[in-house]
Amino acid sequence: MKLPDSLNIEFIRAIPKTDLHVHLDGSLRLETLIELAKAQSVELPSYNPEGLKELVFKDRYADLGEYLHGFQYTCAVLREPEALERVAYELAIDSFAEGVRYIEPRFAPQLNASEKLSIEEVLLAVDRGLAKAKSEINQRDPIASGKEPPFDYGIIGCAMRKFGKTFSPYYNTFIGCHRYAPVSQVFPLASMELVQALIGTRDRRGVPVVGFDLAGEEKGWPANAHRKAFEYAHQHFLMKTIHAGEAYGPSSIFQAITQCHADRIGHGTHLFASDLVEHIPSSERESYTEALVQYIADRRITIEVCPTSNLQTIPSIGEIANHPVKRMLSERLSVTICTDNRLVSGTTVTEEILKIVTAFQVTPDILRDMIIYGFKRSFSPLPYVQKRAYVRRVIDYYQKIEGEFGITSPNSSLYKKSLPLG
Repeated sequence: MKLPDSLNIEFIRAIPKTDLHVHLDGSLRLETLIELAKAQSVELPSYNPEGLKELVFKDRYADLGEYLHGFQYTCAVLREPEALERVAYELAIDSFAEGVRYIEPRFAPQLNASEKLSIEEVLLAVDRGLAKAKSEINQRDPIASGKEPPFDYGIIGCAMRKFGKTFSPYYNTFIGCHRYAPVSQVFPLASMELVQALIGTRDRRGVPVVGFDLAGEEKGWPANAHRKAFEYAHQHFLMKTIHAGEAYGPSSIFQAITQCHADRIGHGTHLFASDLVEHIPSSERESYTEALVQYIADRRITIEVCPTSNLQTIPSIGEIANHPVKRMLSERLSVTICTDNRLVSGTTVTEEILKIVTAFQVTPDILRDMIIYGFKRSFSPLPYVQKRAYVRRVIDYYQKIEGEFGITSPNSSLYKKSLPLG
């Protein structure tokens, strides 16, 4: 099947988009990282963009460990309020420049905090940068006049399955305070401290903290160790998303949903990998995975897919044609395409969507549904009625762009047509 010629990078750049899975500390401008490092006397392997791309931020990585190596440099320059504010501002500006209208930057404030900078102060600095960008963007005539939907954001606080002193001065302070606790309990205690700070900053300071996340090495560091923190978030009406199925199998996703109340799943790359299910007999693993997929589909639990990042950290995928997003779409799962890390993965939302459209011949109507899922399943801080009105404006604007590019699309396709994936 031949796609419309107009379903190209120009069209994808023009349509309104979301980025629901984007790490602030993985999405700096390369020039900003260098400038901040010099100003703060942070040692980098190189102080020119080409050198850093060769030594740190590569096209391909051996594994997740090598991929995460660069965060020790980005986190190191994000321990001053001015730096956090600047990087947040630039992320919003860069996102809007490619048509992204809503973002949910996530980051681990405990990697930014220090004796001089509290978790609350970290959140306030990031919010100032995002709010400044939002104000500037929404004053532009097409938005101010109501012709285009405005730009908005929500902040997601990210707990860590584990972290060390290489990444955070906070580590030594926290370990010192809990030196008598078993190691297996130290990081869940840190998660509880974080979620309490997130909710407190939201409620007392009005910062649009909309979600709680858990990231880091999955195998050996299960999400259910942090279930008390997620239960606390659940009881205080904070939405939940968890990195799961990125470096482990379906069991990790099941645990995130059933024990930690996850509303969305980050990555979910190994959702269909029955062979990675370890806790039940091999004869039952396939049916277990099928039931899990059905559960996710029925409840419209959205999966935040980050194609380039997955190709970089999971060498076994090989190429985009083998990415499980193909099956996710054919199973009618709720999927939104995200960047993960604009710097570390060297990508944009536009480029990620184009890869999916090109590799799997995603039709205009399927693309439209996928884009709208991002807005509908966001953790937007807007009241529900206002969020519905915002999504309606996005849909109307999307249809206007379709008309300008000569693309016709039914009002709804996801439940009516089979996906032509070959």
